Amino acid sequence: MLILTRRAGERVVIGDDILVTVMEVSGQTVRLGITAPERLPIYREEIWLAVQAENRAAAEASVDSLPAQRPS
Repeated sequence: MLILTRRAGERVVIGDDILVTVMEVSGQTVRLGITAPERLPIYREEIWLAVQAENRAAAEASVDSLPAQRPS
């Protein structure tokens, strides 16, 4: 993990096409602006984890709802 210190208005470049800007720092809260290609989805971690859990649950429910296979 890379750990950086940045002040409001300073930026971090990731790869060729992602730019993270520190918009504001207030106490323990940091506001970030992220510029990235539209094809690249960006999620807050807690949302991404919830989506992944829902996808796993849906996949398991689909398998569980299939009729049992009969031996040939």
